[in-house]
Amino acid sequence: MSLYRLLLRSLHHHHNHHRSASASLTHHFHSLTRHPTNSPNPNSTPSFARTYAFSSAEEAAAERRRRKRRLRIEPPLHAIRPNPQYPPARDPNAPRLPDSTSALVGSRLNLHNRVQSLIRASDLDAASYTARQAVFSNTRPTVFTCNAIIAAMYRAKRYKEAVALFAYFFEQFEIVPNVVSYNNLINTHCDEGRVDEALRVYRKIIETAPFSPSHVTYRHLTKGFVDSGRIDEALDLLREMLNKGQGADSLVYNNLISGYLNVGNLAKANELFDELKERCVVYDGMVNATFMEWWFNQGKENEAMESYKSLLDKNFRMIPATCNVLLEVLLKYGKKAEAWALFAQMLDNHQTPTVQAVNSETFNIMDTITL
Repeated sequence: MSLYRLLLRSLHHHHNHHRSASASLTHHFHSLTRHPTNSPNPNSTPSFARTYAFSSAEEAAAERRRRKRRLRIEPPLHAIRPNPQYPPARDPNAPRLPDSTSALVGSRLNLHNRVQSLIRASDLDAASYTARQAVFSNTRPTVFTCNAIIAAMYRAKRYKEAVALFAYFFEQFEIVPNVVSYNNLINTHCDEGRVDEALRVYRKIIETAPFSPSHVTYRHLTKGFVDSGRIDEALDLLREMLNKGQGADSLVYNNLISGYLNVGNLAKANELFDELKERCVVYDGMVNATFMEWWFNQGKENEAMESYKSLLDKNFRMIPATCNVLLEVLLKYGKKAEAWALFAQMLDNHQTPTVQAVNSETFNIMDTITL
């Protein structure tokens, strides 16, 4: 309406001989305002009556009701998406989440790469110092950098330093750990024989962490309990894993099967193996390697090779880790022809772009034949 009034005011100041044209133009704008889809009649008589957006108060009220109804059905965008300049305040009671991979950018990525380079150079002391000093700078290390140095200490069997670094980063300086951080700590405690301490860390994940234990967590725990002679508690952890909705992990089953075979309970080992085959269509061949080695140790070569052949009959492509374990068992007990045949099969699978069936460890194992 403001545009209409400005045009009307300007038209009234024109010369009298333009009055009829002005009246016609005024009538044209008035017609467009009331009926925007209709064209004005050029033969109609001009009118200078005062006009409004609506012909009556009832029509205006009807338009207001229509707009309100539309807003209820289709709220404006600013009501759906809050202004990014004013993000909602974080709930102080919500649990803090660990870093995502998007945090590894800029100076934090440079720090991570520097620590990784020192680890690859086997200079763990310098890597640890670099990561520890970074917590006092503006470039605090991500959880991935912390995990890298802790895992390196574990691989070097520097268990006390691994535990101390976990406490330093995640407890003293409150960097939020992820499930890999807890798995490194659990693995360290289990290798040191402190399975009760490892179990305490596992319970802490369940009670306080914003994520659930992973299948790797159960692998470490079951192996630790089996190695400590507490196989019944390891079996309880397997059941707990399944009850929590975790998939049937073949390596967790393998830890239990190996433990029962070592105590001479073949029936229970077979029972767990059958359960694994029911729950998992394609299971890891490491279980067959465990049975093979146990049969070889019992002096029953035929049974060992039957277990191996039953695995090959399934005709599924195995990952390098599985094949390497099978190669080691075959070579350990003098089955060189079978080892060469498996190695040739791995090379054939390696030709497929989506399958990487050979790694450097495979060639190291096969080198033992020619030595």
